[in-house]
Amino acid sequence: DNSGKSTILNHFKPDDQKAMDIVPTVGFNVDSFKMKNLALTAFDMSGQGRYRNLWEHYYKDTDGIIFVVDSTDALRMVVAKDELDMMLQHKDFKDRPVPILFFANKMDLKEALSSVKVSQALGLDVLKTKPWHICASNALTGEGLQEGLEWLSEQIQALLQKKR
Repeated sequence: DNSGKSTILNHFKPDDQKAMDIVPTVGFNVDSFKMKNLALTAFDMSGQGRYRNLWEHYYKDTDGIIFVVDSTDALRMVVAKDELDMMLQHKDFKDRPVPILFFANKMDLKEALSSVKVSQALGLDVLKTKPWHICASNALTGEGLQEGLEWLSEQIQALLQKKR
């Protein structure tokens, strides 16, 4: 909830398609954009508890995950870890080497945890079955977003090459 998922996706839209005001996502939104010869379709899934059951309907067909956490909210980090653990154990996801990009968002705020601390809070040190990367980010300025998406697109391209 309120971690910056929609704001991050808005950053990658063409200027004429950017939303002026970002409101909390109800259910999900679908956005498409290109990154280094890769056409990406992003399902911006609401982080609100009542919508989280929608997430699993997309695991089977996903080639990459962007997992956004508010690095200033230690309490929500516990919920994020629980949701991450459930996703990683889901039957449609657990045995697939799908890359996961973590954005530790709102890093510009003084109470933000470092990306190392966020990584520890999410238990990423034990995530051995999937490629993952964590980026400190600021969805409002775009800091860290390009680096993260470039990593994810390279991982997805490598995964798709192996499938051929």
